[in-house]
Amino acid sequence: MAGLKEIRTRIASVKTTRQVTSAMKMVSAAKLKKAQDAILQIRPYANKMYEILTSLSSSLVNVEDSVYTQPRDPNKILIILISSNRGLCGGFNTNISKKAAELVNTRYKRQLHLGNVEFICIGKQGERQLKYLGLKTAYSNNEIFDSLTFENVSDFASKIMKTFVDEEYDRIEIVYNEFKNAAVHFQVAEQFLPIEPNEENKHNTNLDFIYEPSKEYIVQELIPKSLKIQFYKALLDSHAAEHGARMTAMHQATDNASEMLSELTLQYNKARQATITGEILEIVSGAEALKE
Repeated sequence: MAGLKEIRTRIASVKTTRQVTSAMKMVSAAKLKKAQDAILQIRPYANKMYEILTSLSSSLVNVEDSVYTQPRDPNKILIILISSNRGLCGGFNTNISKKAAELVNTRYKRQLHLGNVEFICIGKQGERQLKYLGLKTAYSNNEIFDSLTFENVSDFASKIMKTFVDEEYDRIEIVYNEFKNAAVHFQVAEQFLPIEPNEENKHNTNLDFIYEPSKEYIVQELIPKSLKIQFYKALLDSHAAEHGARMTAMHQATDNASEMLSELTLQYNKARQATITGEILEIVSGAEALKE
């Protein structure tokens, strides 16, 4: 059995750890509320906007300059991996990195073999995981979470969209964690560009839409704006999921520390009792020896 001093040291260490994990849990809970409100407010608008555009995309393919809706042979692939800058959030970063690797190894195996798959990492942890997996990172933007506003995201999304317009890449995918609730999030891979037609309307050639003010306006204004909103939504989803995952992980860590503390306290009491009993036996034995 470990000595009393050693057990006391472990108890003090576990108490300190529990204080840290409990504080991190409360901080994440406060940040989660704000992040959750942000994604829940924008999600209905973003989903409806994207639904409308995917419904219209089949009829916009032949419009001049509608580069965002024109399908291409996917030779050069860009995958945007959204993770987090910090750890201590369970399997949040590991799982999303595995999702990205799975996407590459299944859907884009040929392009990967040719060296035509590149990543843009948003989040230091995802970049680290990709490096470990031996996947190629074009560049990263880890500062965007420092000021997660639509204006900042819009500028970054415009640069990514320009790479598609300039034919640097033929297809762009976004891999991120979709927020469900504080304890649940899903790993999602979505095609960002080109915009895919809605499956229901994909083979329907009889659709006839009335465009106001014009098709050209939709191509030049509405589609880029919708793409930026989709990109912003993905970041908000991941941001909320990160805080939910960290809050859950810290809650479990705090519970584990409390359980370990109870076990150590019991172990300490047993060791202390054994020590006291041994001392009493020594005193009694000494007293008996003096009588003789």
